[in-house]
Amino acid sequence: MTAIVNVGDDSYMHGVRICPDLDTCMYTLGGGIDPDRGWGHRNETWNAMEELAAYGADPDWFGLGDRDLATHLIRTHMLEAGFGLSDVTEALCRRWDPGVRLLPASDQRHETHVVIDKPGEADGARVAIHFQEWWVRYRAQVPTHGFAQVGRDTVTPAPGVLEAIADADIVLLAPSNPVVSIGAITSVPGIRGALRTTSAPVVGVSPVIADKPLRGMADACLSVIGVETSAQGIAEHYGARSGNGLLDGWLIADGDRADVDGMTVGTAPLLMSDAAATADMIRAACALVGVQTP
Repeated sequence: MTAIVNVGDDSYMHGVRICPDLDTCMYTLGGGIDPDRGWGHRNETWNAMEELAAYGADPDWFGLGDRDLATHLIRTHMLEAGFGLSDVTEALCRRWDPGVRLLPASDQRHETHVVIDKPGEADGARVAIHFQEWWVRYRAQVPTHGFAQVGRDTVTPAPGVLEAIADADIVLLAPSNPVVSIGAITSVPGIRGALRTTSAPVVGVSPVIADKPLRGMADACLSVIGVETSAQGIAEHYGARSGNGLLDGWLIADGDRADVDGMTVGTAPLLMSDAAATADMIRAACALVGVQTP
């Protein structure tokens, strides 16, 4: 199993490279995630952040735990030594043994930036800020006009990404934010084309239940690009592969509705309350397109 992971949330803060989605996957599958926060190390301490705050260092709105900081330090040292992000991720995973191959969507910087009204300005001026600032500092509660990826026209997929898609038995689009997670991955040149040409069926899992996002602020992102926060709206956003879209199948929550020409739609419980429930969801996604699972 290979997981192709979003790098749009990545950033440099306090001199270290932070890759939130890669680390969350690594910690979760490796048994080290904080179960209450859903991100970062369990049993975390915050001494470094307290000292940085005492010095008045910015940004002061992003939580950086002491244990988590060790991961970022190792990553930053390896990147500065010339290793690619995919090689660094492989090295970090030797400690955590996540059980799957984690690949960044790109080894190059491809961060998401958000266009907002310039704070404190009343003349309609706009400014682009990093996604993390929009998401963590402002909680997406500022007038927002669009999203843009750094290096969108020049980045390339990380080594192994296109091959993983081409050689797959099935490709699943996880129930992640369609705009700044899945959308950031498919904006890497070559990945969308690989999804459209792979011989494997491509199945998406809806990120909404009863037309509401379970976590995060997917609705805030979808509204910016004019997509309805519903199983139907997101299905139309992805589109059917028989047309000009990405999906052969679309798994939605029991009780939700979606109907898109060329897309097989199925229903299942989508609340990933534990590993067994998540496994059942994956089996349902596979069964939707006739892929056998253990």
